[in-house]
Amino acid sequence: MAVAPPFILIGNVENRRVTLFQEALASQGLPPAHVVSWSELLSREGRLEELPDTEAMVRIDSAGESWEVEKALLKRGYADALEHGCSVLTPEEVDALPLDLGRILCPRQHHLGFLRVLAQLEALFAQRPRWRVLQPPAAIADLFDKRITSRRYAALGVPVPEPLEGVTDVASLRARMQEAGCREVFVKVSCGSSASCLAIFRRGRSTESLVTTIEQAETGWYNSLKVRRIQEPRRVDEVLTFLLREGSQIERSIPKARLGGDFFDCRVLMVRGEPAFTVVRQSHRPITNLHLGGWRGDLEDFRAAVPPNRLADAMESCRTVARAHGCLHVGIDLMYEEHFTGHRVLEANAFGDLLPRLWRDGLSVYEWEIREALREA
Repeated sequence: MAVAPPFILIGNVENRRVTLFQEALASQGLPPAHVVSWSELLSREGRLEELPDTEAMVRIDSAGESWEVEKALLKRGYADALEHGCSVLTPEEVDALPLDLGRILCPRQHHLGFLRVLAQLEALFAQRPRWRVLQPPAAIADLFDKRITSRRYAALGVPVPEPLEGVTDVASLRARMQEAGCREVFVKVSCGSSASCLAIFRRGRSTESLVTTIEQAETGWYNSLKVRRIQEPRRVDEVLTFLLREGSQIERSIPKARLGGDFFDCRVLMVRGEPAFTVVRQSHRPITNLHLGGWRGDLEDFRAAVPPNRLADAMESCRTVARAHGCLHVGIDLMYEEHFTGHRVLEANAFGDLLPRLWRDGLSVYEWEIREALREA
């Protein structure tokens, strides 16, 4: 019997993603992964090169939820951020920052630092052909840019919310909405995730409003766990100006189908190009993220509500999206249009597989991924 190649895991050691993946390996009788922490990777040049050049599976996991890693990526992105016109913190200012949970710190600068690290990983992996990388760094980079993925999926024939092009500031946003006959749009920082740096902008006959996760305090901008409505004109302009300055995807708001009277969408986890797990996310609001008041809907109710042909069409779109990236797994956010007249792929996620308490054929999500990775190898 062939011996399974060992796993190398890049992640934050203290994070539950790493803990759960190690538990999944152990449950299948496999040795623990060799963990290289993001902080170690960012502070020690050549850390990965120290590992043996032998057969191995490489899993790259999220760099989020670590204050030290966040600061390191901000410093990596400083030089590039100076050329982008976004908010900027110098390395010295980054070093002086206190831990302030929820504060939004130069998202574009942070993202540019992450892109630099991904490019370095791509170059290293090219020199290690015996390492099978489950999510190529170039694919992760694409998946962290909503502007790239939206246009790529549309070119492949996948239904997506229509983007509004040519928006550079609040005035041009209003002008483009007027031209397109569009009353409501989503404005999303293109490198954001988990509904951070997001606003729904609505223009009425005499008033404008934002529904957003962002709040402003004396010390800066913050991501809030409370979705709020802003109607004061000056505040509306301030939030939109901030989001647009950081580089945003602007797309027409599409009314969502309802399940039991509530809004819903789905996280579809694709593994080896096929739908492996689906989580139904329900909410009283169009923003359905579970940490913002949404909840997991009943999968059987979902299957009973969606017409079979609409479900089949949507899964085919998910297969097309998965093929576009060449990753072992991709988490896809999928919505059905009002009255199930169609579907739209909202975005896709490189690290969208943290789905605890979800099982299929007796396997957890990570156990399923490990099995499929070994089968493919």
